[in-house]
Amino acid sequence: MQDILKDLPQRAKDKHNENKKYFQKLRKKKPKQLDLIMQDIHDEVFEYIDCLACANCCKTTGPLLKDKDIERLAKFLKMKSNSFIEQYLRIDEDNDYVFKEMPCVFLAADNYCLVYEARPKACREYPHLDRKKIFQIGNLTVRNTEICPAVFDGVEILKKKIPLK
Repeated sequence: MQDILKDLPQRAKDKHNENKKYFQKLRKKKPKQLDLIMQDIHDEVFEYIDCLACANCCKTTGPLLKDKDIERLAKFLKMKSNSFIEQYLRIDEDNDYVFKEMPCVFLAADNYCLVYEARPKACREYPHLDRKKIFQIGNLTVRNTEICPAVFDGVEILKKKIPLK
């Protein structure tokens, strides 16, 4: 997995323009079976990609935390929301709450999440490969090809299953 992660940013960069154009075309075409195809692709890539062997998202990219996420995490950790915010969060340039540091403070050495049951919604949904109407998040998906090998492979599979000229 380390070799894959080492090469991933360059591979994603090499495909960036191609992928960006692909998702722009996909947004205009919106194939009828896209959600089903993406669910199949999601299932396919996660047959051979193990998040616990990777955890690159937790090491490099922090989620946006909404008020419900903060409340849930604080309760899980038996803290008050204000204390949780003070200890773990900062406000980013978009005025959103994010973790103060990366890798995520809740990522254990074995890549398990110490707050898995209470993890933020953004973490629950990542990497969004099985999201309905993926054409709506094309830019995010292209960015995620730099972080997640499942997304990189999933996009490559999608381009083969639904070629757009």
